[in-house]
Amino acid sequence: MTRRQLTHAQWKFIDPYLPIGRYGPYPERLREQFEGVIWRFRSSGQWREMPAEFGPWATVYGRFRVWRDAGVFTALLEGLIAQAARAEQTDLSLVSVDSTTVRAHHDATGLRVSKHLMSALEEAAQEQETARQKGAAVRNRTDRPIAGASGADASSA
Repeated sequence: MTRRQLTHAQWKFIDPYLPIGRYGPYPERLREQFEGVIWRFRSSGQWREMPAEFGPWATVYGRFRVWRDAGVFTALLEGLIAQAARAEQTDLSLVSVDSTTVRAHHDATGLRVSKHLMSALEEAAQEQETARQKGAAVRNRTDRPIAGASGADASSA
C-alpha cells in the first residue's frame, strides 16, 4: 500500500487524542500504527496479516489495546461529534438506539403489578401456550408417521 489512509487534515484532528508516554511512541511511527488499526478494522483481516508498512503487527495491536483501554476511540468520537455540532453539520434524525440496549424486565423499571393482574397475565400466557401447542399438533397430523416417532403407528407404516 503506497497511499495513506488518512489525509493530513484528518491526522491533524486525530493526533491530539493519542496519548504519548514518557519514552515513546515515536511520533513518526504513531501515524502508521494508527493507520494499521484502521486497516485492521476496514479489511477485517487478522492482526498477523497486517502489511509491514504499518510496523510489526504485535506493536500495532499493543497500541490498539492501550488506546482502547485509555478511551481514545470514545474521546475521538465525542470530539468528532462536537466538531460537527460546531459546524452545524449534525443530523439527529440519524440517531437511533438499538432495542437490545433498552430492553429491561418490568421489575427493573419499578413497575408495580398487583397479584391479581399478575395471575391474570400468567393465566392468559398459559392459555396462549396451550392453544399454540394444539395448533402444532393439528399441523403435524399426516398419514405418515412423524420422523423419530416410535410405537405401533411407526411400525405399521
